[in-house]
Amino acid sequence: MSKLASEHQERNPRGIPKAPFIADVAEFLGPDPNPENALKEFQAALAKYRYMDHNLTQRRRGLEDKIPDIKKTLAMVEFLQERREGKGASGDDAEGSDDDDLEDDEDSNKPLTTTFELNDTLYAEAQLEDTDTVHLWLGANVMLSYKLPAAIALLRSKLDSAQSSLATVIEDLEFLREQITVMEVNTARVYNWDVKRRRELREKEAKAGKAEAKAS
Repeated sequence: MSKLASEHQERNPRGIPKAPFIADVAEFLGPDPNPENALKEFQAALAKYRYMDHNLTQRRRGLEDKIPDIKKTLAMVEFLQERREGKGASGDDAEGSDDDDLEDDEDSNKPLTTTFELNDTLYAEAQLEDTDTVHLWLGANVMLSYKLPAAIALLRSKLDSAQSSLATVIEDLEFLREQITVMEVNTARVYNWDVKRRRELREKEAKAGKAEAKAS
């Protein structure tokens, strides 16, 4: 009876089924209509769509929180790399420099004073020594050390992946909400068609009863 469970049902690139719009309710239900079963199936489909929508909404929030953190970490590691490369360049040019340039070199060799976040509203001051290694949290209580270039490459890869995933999730959410709207419209159309059908049946029965009363 139902076209919702068709094996050839159209789907989006992630496999989410597309809800068919019911233009002709009578044709959809067939010669022996059973609106109750159709409405139950619509409610089951709606529940699945809403479950997927809930999960994807949570994933979207997670990605939207994660991406700014990756960007901040990447910016910091890139800064450390640029600072280290700047020191290397100044060291190569130090032989022909004047005495005044030596003071600049001494300043550049001083530890970098910065602040780091301990909590949402709590920061602490720290001094960063010159280093070519950083430690990155990978999740699940795992932290690994990376050389600065490797850390930059890893963070850029993670950022690209997170941004791509976010775009996909947003696309799927828009698709899901369209399917939820279609199923809600289908539900209303079948319900209204059934109400009209029942009313017509009652009217026919009433007319038939009057005709029998007159005949008797």
